[in-house]
Parts: sequence; C-alpha cells; structure tokens
Amino acid sequence: MTRSDIPTPALLLDLDAFEANLARAASESTEAGKKLRPHAKAHKCVDIARRQIAAGAVGICVATVAEAELFSKAGISDLLLTSPVADPSKIARIVAAGAMAIVDHPRQVAWYQEAASTANSQTAILIDLDTGDHRTGVPTIDVAVEIAIAIDRASHLWLRGVQAYSVAASHEADEEARLRTSADAFGLAAEARAEMARHGLHTDISSGGSTGSWSVDLALPDVTELQAGSYALMDMAYEKLGARFDRALTVLASVISANHGAFVTIDAGFKAFSTDRPFPPNPLGAHQNAHYRWGGDEFGYLDIEGTPKPRLGQKIEFAAPHCDPTVNLHDRIYACRGDQVEEIWPVMGRFQP
Repeated sequence: MTRSDIPTPALLLDLDAFEANLARAASESTEAGKKLRPHAKAHKCVDIARRQIAAGAVGICVATVAEAELFSKAGISDLLLTSPVADPSKIARIVAAGAMAIVDHPRQVAWYQEAASTANSQTAILIDLDTGDHRTGVPTIDVAVEIAIAIDRASHLWLRGVQAYSVAASHEADEEARLRTSADAFGLAAEARAEMARHGLHTDISSGGSTGSWSVDLALPDVTELQAGSYALMDMAYEKLGARFDRALTVLASVISANHGAFVTIDAGFKAFSTDRPFPPNPLGAHQNAHYRWGGDEFGYLDIEGTPKPRLGQKIEFAAPHCDPTVNLHDRIYACRGDQVEEIWPVMGRFQP
C-alpha cells in the first residue's frame, strides 16, 4: 500500500521523523539525568507507546481512565493518570488498571484507599500542585502536606511525590518567560517535597513539563520525570514556539471539487482537524503557499491564487494545528516510510488491523 492508496481524510505518520523524535527525546532526557514518561494523550496509540518505551521511556502518562485501561490491557505498565478523578467507580477502574494516580483533595485519598483495599492492592499516588494555572491542584503547600500525611497513613496507598504541570509554561511564546514559569512550577514542587521530608515523608517523583517547555525543563534541577508527549508527532502550535522536533504527523486530504479558479474544495473539515487554535491547517509540498479555509464538518477550501491549481482527486498533506485533538478525530494512523505504508495503527483500539 502506498500513500496514494490511502482513503482520505487520514492521519499519516512519517516513521523516519517519528523515530528521530523518539531517539532525540530519549537521548536528551538521559543526558540531563531525567526520566521520560511521555504523555500518550497526544497519540492514544498502543503501538506508539510501545515504541516510546523501547526507546527508553520509563512508562506512559495518560489523561483518562479509558486510556489507562487501553494501555494496561495491552500489557503496558508503569502508567500515570495525570488528571484528578472524583468518581469512586472510576477510581476503582484506575486501581484495577494498576495506574499511578494523582489527587488534590483529601476525599480522593479516602476513595483510593477504599478501592485499593477492596482490590487488595497498592496504589501509588502523586499530589497535584496548582502551579498557577488554577485548573487542578492543591492551593497551598500546607494542604499538600496534609494530603501527603493521609496518603502515608493509608494502608493500601504509596506516596511517590508531586505533579507540577504548568499549562502556561507549555505555551509561553518567549523562551525566557518559559524558563521563568517552568522554574517557578518545579520550584514549588521542590518546596513541597522538602516540607514533606520535614514531616518524615519520602518522595522520589517530581513530574511535569511538556514539549513546549522541553528545552528549559531539561536544565531544571528539581525535575525528575518529564511528561512531554507531542514531541513524538509535533504540530503547528509547537513548531511556532520553536520546539526542535521533526514534524511526523500530517493529515492527508483529497481535492473533491475544482470548479472555481481561485480555490478548490477538499474532504477534510472540522471532523479531520482540531479547531482550537487561532490558525488553520497548513498545506505542505507544492501547495505550501496556498491558504486553508474551514468549509464545514467534512469540507475545507484551499485558496490557490498565485499557486499551482491542484487537479480533481489529487491528495495533499496538511500540518495539523494541534496534534492531540486531531488524532482523537481519527480511528487509525497510517505509519509510512517514504511513499510506502508499513503499518496501520489503531487509535484507542477503535479498529482491528
């Protein structure tokens, strides 16, 4: 199967770029003395997670209970669920999946203790810190210590450390600002761990970071684990921030109408690309100077004035504005080496290859 045989719209993965990204992230994190636990919410793909671990990752981060179950059933261990959960039935599923979890409230500690006790298992816990985004996380170090003590006293829980993820640091446009913001986040983590140590509590993990802050997080002494995930695929948002990984992910679309002189219509719209960034997908190759416009659920327009006009049926690759939600719109990834499709990988196990 070649690229020209792929039905569109479709997710493509350039294996050469992908493998280079995995090797670079593994090498740089090792050289910096950090562990790499990539965030699988970027790709939701067991095949990619296995390759990340084979390249040196210590485990995988997940964002949802369904992701934890997917990777656990596939035999991938050492999972970290990075989102707090406030549903006892979901917490029981997290415990069953064997994932490390995060909490930001004492009630969650009680729920995890109950679920782990019922399952007769030990569940590792990180305490989520509010690094300034005010999305999740404990509001103060005193509260973090209170929760840490509760975890330490629980018979079926294991206190491992803290999570200090900063949304702001991931998307700061200026590298100096990223460094300040990320350093503040991990400085808070170091302060929290030091206060826990003064209470006789042992922690070994300070987890966080992202592809956007990768270059600065490597140099921060308080980081033990890096959660970057998009580095494996890359997207326009991180390219605009100067992230130095190769573009591996693209969306392939076909020209389905070419009856106008100034534009053509393609078969990739809101259901093929994420729409949460203030810029549209970017055509690549011979049509890189054309401009994409949204055309509806299944359609997009490509304004071609001043550029070669694509022919009816021609296939064009596009860079995605944001890889995570773009991947989530598809059920498979076509892994390509040059023009050849080497493998087809399921997204969230939605099809059997």
